[in-house]
Amino acid sequence: MTTMEKIREYLQLSDEVDDGEAPRVEEFSWKGKSFYEDFSLRGIRVNRVDPGFISCSFKVPLRLTDRDRNLANGAIANLVDEVGGALVQVVSLPLSVSVDMSIAFLSKAKLGEELEITSRLLGERGPYKGTLVVVRNKRTGEIIAEGRHSLFGRQASKL
Repeated sequence: MTTMEKIREYLQLSDEVDDGEAPRVEEFSWKGKSFYEDFSLRGIRVNRVDPGFISCSFKVPLRLTDRDRNLANGAIANLVDEVGGALVQVVSLPLSVSVDMSIAFLSKAKLGEELEITSRLLGERGPYKGTLVVVRNKRTGEIIAEGRHSLFGRQASKL
């Protein structure tokens, strides 16, 4: 059975009660990426990185749309989490933990539309950092969503 067949089988809805423990998503990893990373982050292109700023492009794929073929709100929340978290990541330290996220869903993004995702550092106090992530239609400039993302992480040693 191929990996994709295993994933498809795992994600199938079932009326049966499973007596054993269900497999974990981490078990479906390949090429150093987890199933989750490959599924949700595939297609994000980084355009620019400056201190306190990241700009990315993303074309809305079918796998992240709802039944009306709009980018799903959960997918937008994931983009806010990932791009906001990437902005504050320090290479030698463990990942920061999301503490709070607030997202205003202002418009819809249709299947195939090109989006621009920008993240700006709002501020930091010790290990606590805040980011602002804006998702907009690249062609029209219309804001799809705006998210504020707070993260907590370890600080680099001063030694």
